[in-house]
Amino acid sequence: MTENEFLQEYDISQFDRPSVAADIVVLAIRNELTDNYRREANKKLSVLLVKRSDYPFKDQWSLPGGFLLQNETLEECAIRKTFEKTGVHPVSVMPTGVFSELDRDPRTRVISNAFVSVLTEDVDIPYSTGTRETKWFDVEFTKENDTFTLMLRSNDITIKTVMSESSHKFGEYRYKYISGDKLAFDHSLILSSSLSTLRKNADNYYITLDFLPEKFTLTQFQSVQEAIQNKPQITANFRRKTESYVTPTDEYITGAGHRPAKLYTRKEK
Repeated sequence: MTENEFLQEYDISQFDRPSVAADIVVLAIRNELTDNYRREANKKLSVLLVKRSDYPFKDQWSLPGGFLLQNETLEECAIRKTFEKTGVHPVSVMPTGVFSELDRDPRTRVISNAFVSVLTEDVDIPYSTGTRETKWFDVEFTKENDTFTLMLRSNDITIKTVMSESSHKFGEYRYKYISGDKLAFDHSLILSSSLSTLRKNADNYYITLDFLPEKFTLTQFQSVQEAIQNKPQITANFRRKTESYVTPTDEYITGAGHRPAKLYTRKEK
């Protein structure tokens, strides 16, 4: 039998075919509103969540995501579903793990591929399509003894999830639900795992650069690094440590009320 003959007779129906999906953790570091123009605005790490309009988990908050099409890669699926659900078009997405627990979706067997994206600008939200609602939630992810707490806040909405670490292998962190509120499906666990995996790699500035457009300002570079590490950077120190990673151009970006900022490109390794 030739290979072509084998392929013609091949019966894929002999095997189970679970559904494949992508779920995306969209992060940004956003300015907290203040009435005092003399005081620099506090910066908040935020995640973009979507309120589900259909069952299962109707009216619960979730990560943007959806099912893979036959004619696209997982990365293309992640970018497409982010745009469809939120109106945001990520520059790039980073894979942070595969979630294949048997009961993670009550509809059918669904294997989710998790991704994270970090936005360089404070995107204007809410965004809505039909009955869908989208909001930024400020993120706090803390550890006390062996317990992890994920706290999400948006105006009068608070979602608090308490977890324990179930495994830490091959640079990936996995968590187990203990108590409190949940995002839809296992999205509280995906969000916590993705935050931990991203922060573990935060000292590699090339990973940060992967989230930036081809040309960017040093302020954008620093803002993404702050979003990843969830802590402020001293500007002078940050620019000294990262000067070997970037190349200045002759171009500038201008904005109302601000001095022109030089644009940079990534210096290849």
